[in-house]
Amino acid sequence: MNPTSQLWVELVGEIIVARIRGIPTEELIRECQQRVIALQADTRCTRVLYDALELERPPIEIVLTQQSFSAELKDSALCVAIVVPNTSIAYLARLAFGDLNHRVFYNDIAAAILWLMQSPAEKEKAG
Repeated sequence: MNPTSQLWVELVGEIIVARIRGIPTEELIRECQQRVIALQADTRCTRVLYDALELERPPIEIVLTQQSFSAELKDSALCVAIVVPNTSIAYLARLAFGDLNHRVFYNDIAAAILWLMQSPAEKEKAG
C-alpha cells in the first residue's frame, strides 16, 4: 500500500462505508474490496458508500482493477453510492463500477445516503 494512501471500511448504521484517501494502488483497491465483501457477508448489508472525496486521480490500470472487482459483484444485491470531488474522478468512478447498481454524487454525502436508503421502487421513480 502506498504510504500516503489510507483506507477505512466500517459499518455505519445500515451502510457499509469505504473511505479511500490519497493515490489508490492495486493492493489498496483489493484490500478495500475484500473488506467490503467480508463486512457484507457478516452483516448482510446491501448498501455501500464509497467516500472518494480525498481520492487522488488514479491511473487507468487501477480503474480497470476496480472494474474487474465490480464485475464480480454484478449479480449481487449491492447498491453502491460513490461520492466524488470532481468530474474527472466521477468519470473514472462510472468506468470502475460499470454495470453494478451504482450512482455517483458530487461532494454530497447526505444525498448519497438518502439515495442508498430509498427503496428500489423509490429509486426507479426518481430516475
